[in-house]
Amino acid sequence: MAPVRAFRNFGNILGVAWWAKVETKDPDVVYWFGPFITRTSLKKKLRNFLDDLSLEGPDSIKHTFVRGRRNEPFTS
Repeated sequence: MAPVRAFRNFGNILGVAWWAKVETKDPDVVYWFGPFITRTSLKKKLRNFLDDLSLEGPDSIKHTFVRGRRNEPFTS
């Protein structure tokens, strides 16, 4: 496992990792994008994720930033 990935996973275990909760309508899906150590790094990477997701054609996409611990499943 890469050192950065291990560090992110450790941050998640401690509950200090940053996540984006991304919700789409039609289809109604919740995606969890993360973990990230800083909110800034999450924001930088989120744009590409949202762009890719928009190509799938949902009616709407909204996101919120959450700091804490997430367990699988990451999509519901």
